Amino acid sequence: MDFVLYFLLPVCQQGLVWGLVALGVWMTFRVVNVPDLTVDGTLTTGAATAARLLTLGVHPLPATLAGFLTGAAGGAITGLIHTRLKVQPLLASIITMTGLYSINLRIMGRSNIALFNLRTLVPDDDWAQLALFAVIAGLLVLVLNLFFRTELGLALRATGDNDAMVRMLGVSSDSMRLLAFTLSNGIVGLGGALVAQYSGFADAQMGIGTIVAALAALIIGETLFGTPTVARATVSALLGSIIYRALFALALRAGFQASDLKLVTAALVVLALSVPQIKKTVRLAEGGEAR
Repeated sequence: MDFVLYFLLPVCQQGLVWGLVALGVWMTFRVVNVPDLTVDGTLTTGAATAARLLTLGVHPLPATLAGFLTGAAGGAITGLIHTRLKVQPLLASIITMTGLYSINLRIMGRSNIALFNLRTLVPDDDWAQLALFAVIAGLLVLVLNLFFRTELGLALRATGDNDAMVRMLGVSSDSMRLLAFTLSNGIVGLGGALVAQYSGFADAQMGIGTIVAALAALIIGETLFGTPTVARATVSALLGSIIYRALFALALRAGFQASDLKLVTAALVVLALSVPQIKKTVRLAEGGEAR
């Protein structure tokens, strides 16, 4: 029972709430195939917006949804810089991420806001927290799956697969990328708003390393569960996030310090990325032995 309460339960809670961020990153990184570092800023933007509104007495639900909107606004800025000014997406996202640091401080009015004594959307009971995050993650997976079956969603997926073909069909690939940046960072902002309420604070530094952690969760999920369909890809991202948090918890129990966790994350990303090559090498070796 202790294993469930003190290991499995918090791992699932954190995996699901951070899984929302992984789903946002999946949209830009896998659907339209562009790197987006804006998420390091928009996670904090979502958290800062929700935290500031909660301190002003706003109900937790609109405060959380406001995190989605401000995160989406940050993503739209990156999309506009990339599509209208023709700046490379990586550079556009770095520019926006840098600017968002100052904007986030403006939103919060200081570098840190504590939420421990405020009413939030996240309940105090651990099992209720897990149920809340599971419902939100499940709804988001359902909405994404329905969206990518629509004409607009199919055009968005086609933009990532073959940009030239999409333009030949009369669809603006720039508009599709702008939409992807906006929705992706809106989801990340929503995740940031919930992470702040779950953690009990919003901090100007809390978004640093978000993109690497989300990519680690994505790659782990893809490696273990595959991505043949949108439904499986989105569920894989959530499961990858849970496994990533479990590996994190195991690293802490193994004696790593909190300051070592960035190094652990980097090692996990390298390990997950190398798995396909390791499998290929093993198959070639087995084929050679068979001959």
